Amino acid sequence: QVQLVESGGGLVQPGGSLRLSCAASGIISTINVMGWYRQAPGKERELVAHIFSGGITNYADSVKGRFTISTDNAKNTVYLQMNSLKPEDTAVYYCHASRVGSGINYWGKGTLVTVSS
Repeated sequence: QVQLVESGGGLVQPGGSLRLSCAASGIISTINVMGWYRQAPGKERELVAHIFSGGITNYADSVKGRFTISTDNAKNTVYLQMNSLKPEDTAVYYCHASRVGSGINYWGKGTLVTVSS
């Protein structure tokens, strides 16, 4: 199996930046997409961004232009650079990994991002 461990969450003021990290370990050779989801209190979990093998990325409209997803393959790590943060970005952010079409999904435990003045 694959284990995902997020880090980098915290408290940041509106307009500030944070970088989230997700380190993957285990049997990761079959993974071809990784991403970030978030869940705010009382809301459903939603896709923030994902990145496919080869570097193709997708972003939620709400974060497009502000967030950037990237990977460091040597470290088996995916990052989410979050700029121009807004209070509505406040959520628990979860790392996700899967293989397209496999039906197998891996989740981290989440890291809390709070955007507040």
